[in-house]
Amino acid sequence: MEIPSWMLIPFVVMLLCIAVLPLIPKVGEWWEENKNKLIVSLALGVPVGICLCINGLSHELMHQMIYDYVPFILLLTALFVTTGGICIKGDLKATPFTNTIILAIGWALASFMGTTGAAMLLIRLLINTNEQRNYKVHTILFFIAIVANCGGLLSPLGDPPLFLLFQKGASFTWWLQNMTGEWAVTGILLLAIYFIMDTYFYRKESTVNLIADIHESKKISISGLINIFWLVCVIASTMFINKTYIPAMGAEHAPWYLKLLREWAFIIIIAGSWFTTKRETRIANSYSWVPIMEVACVFLGIFATMTPALMYLEQMKESIQEVLSEPWQYVYCTGVLSAFLDNAPTAMVFNSMAPSSPIIEGLANDAFLKAISMGAVFFGALTYIGNGPNFMVKSIAEQSGIKMPSFFGYMIKFSLIILLPIYIIVQLIFI
Repeated sequence: MEIPSWMLIPFVVMLLCIAVLPLIPKVGEWWEENKNKLIVSLALGVPVGICLCINGLSHELMHQMIYDYVPFILLLTALFVTTGGICIKGDLKATPFTNTIILAIGWALASFMGTTGAAMLLIRLLINTNEQRNYKVHTILFFIAIVANCGGLLSPLGDPPLFLLFQKGASFTWWLQNMTGEWAVTGILLLAIYFIMDTYFYRKESTVNLIADIHESKKISISGLINIFWLVCVIASTMFINKTYIPAMGAEHAPWYLKLLREWAFIIIIAGSWFTTKRETRIANSYSWVPIMEVACVFLGIFATMTPALMYLEQMKESIQEVLSEPWQYVYCTGVLSAFLDNAPTAMVFNSMAPSSPIIEGLANDAFLKAISMGAVFFGALTYIGNGPNFMVKSIAEQSGIKMPSFFGYMIKFSLIILLPIYIIVQLIFI
């Protein structure tokens, strides 16, 4: 069956809901409730599913939901639960050097514990450290860019779009082997610019604030260390429980429970982390299920409505390739849509349009895979809605009394004048 263009409408509507509804007064308040996100996802996804089943495409829908959506959500949940059980408390002296070190640590950790995990692990420490300073908004903005986005380029654990591409057949170490240069140059430039900027603002701080910062400093304490073990289990499960090491998982007629063997491991890890972490530790870490439930509700609709969209693009592949023929074009096309929609489905869409790998069916070749990965991961920092952790970090900062820029203020004052030029330089060097 050929997919008609009108079947793309639910997917477009779903993405527009994510991008636009939070910005509309009153409607944005309604959208904040996860149950309402679930209602929208079901209202758009169920009719699409029925239409696909009626037309004999139930297999494609089942594959998308069971073998793409379920692994995606369970990986994020495993990272969210394990990192949410590690509580770092303290109040360091808020010098530019200290702040830069915290950002650098988050940047290095993001690829191996996820941008969400690294951001949630360090954001409260960073806020507590800078509590006595007046000038701290820029620190949160760079934290969003460096830790919640750009740091996650080196592994499928780092960012959702990379995990979905890993699901399509890329090796676990592909990004580490092929994109270390892009990751390093981007991170070093951002950290250097941040250090210079924070040094400028530090010199503008009043003497009273700086003295208070010294006197109110507290040593770092860490609880919930058992979760380091569970986090290692997540990494090991992702790396080794797959068809490369267990060929039976990739057999054409393998039962569903065997194909999802890695996901069973994630469920065990989630339960293990939950029951071995003291309740007081999660309370001290302000742990809540709300963020991961939001991701689950929203992406349920995205994955369901994305199925006909991907099939339609596959039909139009040759025509699209005539227009988008160079890898650098994929950097900016993937990037712009990732900034204003969501980087995970955007990466999947452009992966389906790119010239295929001669080795792995359904995966873009190396040059285009690099372009798509860079656009999806880096450009997610251009807006608050480009990547899941962005809004989470913004919300935590505002709850702590930090006045963050508006949606467009963030772009005008930060992302378009600092991030975008760096991304262009990195693209010109590497792609």
